[in-house]
Amino acid sequence: MEYDVIVVGGGHAGCEASLATSRLGHKTLLITGNINNIADMPCNPSIGGPAKGIVVREIDALGGEMGKNADKAAIQVKMLNTKKGPAVQALRAQEDKNIYPKEMLKTLKMEKNLDIKEALVEHLIVNDNKINGVVLENNEKIYSKAVILTTGTYLKSSILVGSSKNPGGPHGERESKFLSNDLKELGFHIMRLKTGTPPRIDKQSINYDMVSKEVGDDKEYTFSFTNKAYYDYKNQTPCHLVYTNEKTHEIIKNHLSESSMYGGYVEGIGPRYCPSIEDKVVRFSDRPRHQLFLEPESNVSDDPNYGNTIYIQGFSTSMPEEIQEQMVHSLTGLETAKFIKYAYAIEYDAIDPIQLKRSLETKLVENLFTAGQINGTSGYEEAAGQGLIAGINASLKLENKEPLILKRNEAYIGVLIDDLVTKGVKDPYRLLTSRAEYRLLLRHDNADIRLRKYGHQVGLINDEDYLAFLNKLANIEEVYSKLKETRITPQKATNEYLENVGSSPLKDGISLYDLLKRPEISMEHIKHFIDLDYDQDTLTQVEINIRYEGYIKKANKDANKMLELEQRKIPEDICYEDIPNIASEAKQKLSEVRPTSIGQALRISGVNPADISILMVYLKRRGKHD
Repeated sequence: MEYDVIVVGGGHAGCEASLATSRLGHKTLLITGNINNIADMPCNPSIGGPAKGIVVREIDALGGEMGKNADKAAIQVKMLNTKKGPAVQALRAQEDKNIYPKEMLKTLKMEKNLDIKEALVEHLIVNDNKINGVVLENNEKIYSKAVILTTGTYLKSSILVGSSKNPGGPHGERESKFLSNDLKELGFHIMRLKTGTPPRIDKQSINYDMVSKEVGDDKEYTFSFTNKAYYDYKNQTPCHLVYTNEKTHEIIKNHLSESSMYGGYVEGIGPRYCPSIEDKVVRFSDRPRHQLFLEPESNVSDDPNYGNTIYIQGFSTSMPEEIQEQMVHSLTGLETAKFIKYAYAIEYDAIDPIQLKRSLETKLVENLFTAGQINGTSGYEEAAGQGLIAGINASLKLENKEPLILKRNEAYIGVLIDDLVTKGVKDPYRLLTSRAEYRLLLRHDNADIRLRKYGHQVGLINDEDYLAFLNKLANIEEVYSKLKETRITPQKATNEYLENVGSSPLKDGISLYDLLKRPEISMEHIKHFIDLDYDQDTLTQVEINIRYEGYIKKANKDANKMLELEQRKIPEDICYEDIPNIASEAKQKLSEVRPTSIGQALRISGVNPADISILMVYLKRRGKHD
């Protein structure tokens, strides 16, 4: 049977990609090595976090599934960085590892245009640099018009514990042995990367009197714009906090040579922003302790996989099992902790993402898309965001339409993809708020305002949900008008109220719009003067935009300057070697990346402003002669 799209890999990227293509009317086949591991969470039991939580909101705004599914499986939810500004606030939810994959699999099975097949893909069918399908391990050929590779950490993967190194995936499944060889033969540059995971211990073996309880927020939150909370915010599952100590550090230092990384057994490059505990102890030797979180992996006590397991967040290691036990037992409250699963490191192949277009289609093979850890990223959320965009753009390509390219001022997903295809990676990429130069524009609260229109345009947001969104926009404008039109004067009662809430009394009349700009005044204070019968999302949006109006205007002004450079296109057929006076490194980098605009060219490391100036002069002269 022939399909429109084949998606290889059933992780978070594969789920979003296959749902997008099937929902957009394209007959899709999702091929995965183990159906029971679809949407699995092999590492931490959480969704969201700094920047990542905003990505999940963006996925939902575009019509993806991760946010909806995360809401169904949430057991504890927090809004992070509430003491800081809205630019860095993001949602993080502890997820039930038993519920999350089951709910996602249920969603996948409901799609009429989507088939799921349990198999391993060994080869790609490529003719004249165009993908035509895949070959399974039993030599069965399945043909398609497009293929999306979302292979996660399974390309030639190996599990490392101490000096042992064995082929296999995160749960001991078989690795993909031959697919990365195919990619290499097609001209792709293959990288070897590494990641790791901490031990899991029995929740009943912890002395909870010796650890600090961490609870969720006393308020309901959802990732999805259309969901109501599934969890009871008054009865959330607690996490707990512990710290490493001098004894822990001594054990690690005494056995460094026995870890896979420091013993020389690791080939791949590990994540810079999520280092192993032994790496932390070495790199930050001046710190007397490191913070660890004890996170429950499920509330389903009779679940054989996760029912009694606690994930030790921040304690990733590749030490031998007996050393892991010494390390964990050195922690206060975990002296008699019982191991359920030992920590390990995993190595795998990935491609250099510079070989991708911004649509996530590969430059070397037409209609071949890649998403997730195969592109050198880390994290469930980064994978899901890429999978959604790859699925949307594979569909648009089959329909002979222009791809959806999210700009850096429009979405964290846009920042992520632009960083990958423009700068490449040397270690597993992790999305951070600091990577977004326009992060005040890319907030948790306004993801739908930024992206809902795109989701509706491509066909992933239905008319009913889009109408609800348009009503929200109308309500926001209504609130703005009311605040601008309503003025208060320096009456006695008014000034007494302002003084009681810590604000200075009025000397002249003022609009509620301008009053809200005072840092000590919130929307709750404004409600004292006017009836605002609107939902909290609408009021929050208005409050942030008024309070940070000046900063937002400046960010938009800077973004518009960037967009002007993005409009200056670079022809696909340009030969950088023919341009005189550009530095050799710049020629090499420009030839590798093949930027589509001057704006993108400016972001390539190794390309200097002087090189850009010469390039612009060359393009201007060329334009006159074309």
